[in-house]
Parts: sequence; C-alpha cells; structure tokens
Amino acid sequence: MASLAWLAMAYLLGAVPFGLVVGKIFCGIDPRTAGSKNTGATNVARLCGFKYGVLALVLDLAKGFIPTAIALTFSDSSLFLSLTGLAAILGHCYSVFLYGKGGKAVATTVGVFLALAPISAIIAAALCIAVIAKSGYVSLGSLTLVTALPILMLVTGNITYCLMALVVMALVFWRHRENIERLARGEEKSFLKNKYTDG
Repeated sequence: MASLAWLAMAYLLGAVPFGLVVGKIFCGIDPRTAGSKNTGATNVARLCGFKYGVLALVLDLAKGFIPTAIALTFSDSSLFLSLTGLAAILGHCYSVFLYGKGGKAVATTVGVFLALAPISAIIAAALCIAVIAKSGYVSLGSLTLVTALPILMLVTGNITYCLMALVVMALVFWRHRENIERLARGEEKSFLKNKYTDG
C-alpha cells in the first residue's frame, strides 16, 4: 500500500505543469494557446525568453529527479525504482491537471536517469545539446537523447535500467510522432531560425 502511495505521489509531482506555471506567472502567457501550444520548456523559451525556458526545464527535470532520488534512499528494488521514474514521466505526459494532456517528457526523463544512471544521462544530454546546436532541431536532439540512453547504459555496464530506458524511448518517440513526420518531410522548422518551432 505504501508503495502504491509513493508511485501516486511520483505521478502527481510529474503531473505538475511547470511550463504552464512559469508562463502564466512570469509573462502572463498560457503556452497551451500560443507558439507550439506545448507546455514544455522549448515553447516557454520561445514565448517568455530563454531564462524562463531554462527555469521550466530545471523544474521539469527536478520532478523526475526528486522522487527517484528519494526512492533510492529507502529501496534497492530496481523494479520499484523504475516504476517511480516511469510514474513521474507518465505524469508529465498525461497530467491529471491538464485533463490527460501533457508534454513530451524529455527533461523529466533526464531527471529520472540522473538519479538512476548519472553518467549515461549526462553523456546523453550532452549529445542532445550538440545535435540541437548543430541542426537547430530540438525534436532531433530529444530523440537522440532517448536513443543514446539505453546504448550508453550497455556500454558503461549499467544494464539494470536498460529495459526501462527502452520503454521510455518508445514513449518519447510516440510523443514526438508529429515531429518525426515533419522531419521526414523536411518541414520541421529550426528552433534557431523560427520562433514557433515545435520541440
């Protein structure tokens, strides 16, 4: 019963739409109604400015890291830890506070894996940043990140959470399906060149 309560708490923390909170408090904008109409940090950065995008990013990252890191202090069950991370990620994607809608879970995923597999998470995040800087496509960087995570865990010998990483990769690819279609058609717009690129 206590485990279920913890997973529910992880989901509820993950479900807090920090991008919406930051947008409304700091610039009076609902990111669901402007730009890419996404509550993620990318859209917040476009609408409110870089520093507020970073704030939303850090908060989204924290809601994955905090419940997972706390769970590590009282459990050594890889299944329970994986479920805690997944609960936070699913909360972000399918938020009860947004009537089942949500973001694409990239920052929250990084937060979860910073707790579970920090070396892999840091390298994957660095690859993500490099791809975005080179291509201008936030979506491509995000897909690179979640693809790299399970590979990096295999390479570094941290195979405990590889299955979870594959599940998260599939979820993030699904959440980016429209971006993937635009990339395939050559219609995805660069974040560096267009204010309203959807990442």
